[in-house]
Amino acid sequence: MPLEEVLAAVPELRDPQSVEPLTGGLTNTNYKVMSASGCYVVRIYGKDTSLLAIDRDNEVYNTVAAAATGVGPPFVTALPEHDAIVLGFLEGEVMDAEKLRRGDRLGAIATACRRLHAGSRFLEDFDMFEIQPRYLEIVRERGFRLPDRYEEFEPQVRELERAMRVRPEPTVPCNNDLLAENFIDVGGEMRLIDYEYSGNNEASFELGNVWSESNLSHEQLEELVAAYWGRPLRNKVARARLWGLMSKYGWTLWGSIQDGISDLDFDFWGWAMEKYERAVAELDGPEFGQLLADVQRDD
Repeated sequence: MPLEEVLAAVPELRDPQSVEPLTGGLTNTNYKVMSASGCYVVRIYGKDTSLLAIDRDNEVYNTVAAAATGVGPPFVTALPEHDAIVLGFLEGEVMDAEKLRRGDRLGAIATACRRLHAGSRFLEDFDMFEIQPRYLEIVRERGFRLPDRYEEFEPQVRELERAMRVRPEPTVPCNNDLLAENFIDVGGEMRLIDYEYSGNNEASFELGNVWSESNLSHEQLEELVAAYWGRPLRNKVARARLWGLMSKYGWTLWGSIQDGISDLDFDFWGWAMEKYERAVAELDGPEFGQLLADVQRDD
């Protein structure tokens, strides 16, 4: 068994006092392991994750860098021969979308993001405008399911990309996958876990991804942007919203690929369609053109 092999290979995990599965992961299998030396998380990688644009060397490098900022979990070891990574367990309150929608933790989220973004640069870059076409090519080649009208929006998405490239932000080390469950409140400070999709990216992608993943209100996005940048700049709010839109549009294909390859008992297609339907509402919505104009402003 892969877990037993990992436990035997890592000195800190030998003779475990308890082992229990952790729920919530959509790519890997995770376990909480208590031993005499402490509490740890063992992640066993899912199959064919390279199709999902996951680079394990990049993940390990960035996990170490994130740990150095104090935002990420402690790094213990990576075991590529066992397709596993071992981290220190963070004891705290795991967030969910409902908790974030209360709005009382937006300042703490912005602080955690700024702290991560101020750290050492990550190994590779992350750009959803490059990843989404790669996902689409895989979906086409493998005959995976594609939502109705998906390709009809490609001209609008390329228009969106052109607008976003006019005033690009400098890139910083980003998590890039900030669903609510990847935030853990430890003693009043937010910590960020899971660096599978981490890479150097625009800070506004991070903020837009938080907004999108937890389905926050537009007012809450403005508050998050203001907490991060000091004030709710119109171009920054538009940039975060458009990155959130691009995030939904791109991750839709992630769900399609997972629907085709994953052994996990999870409705990836339903997950993807929820993302896609919200993306369509924005692409078809009356504010899309104004957002393209606002993101090109200098204030």
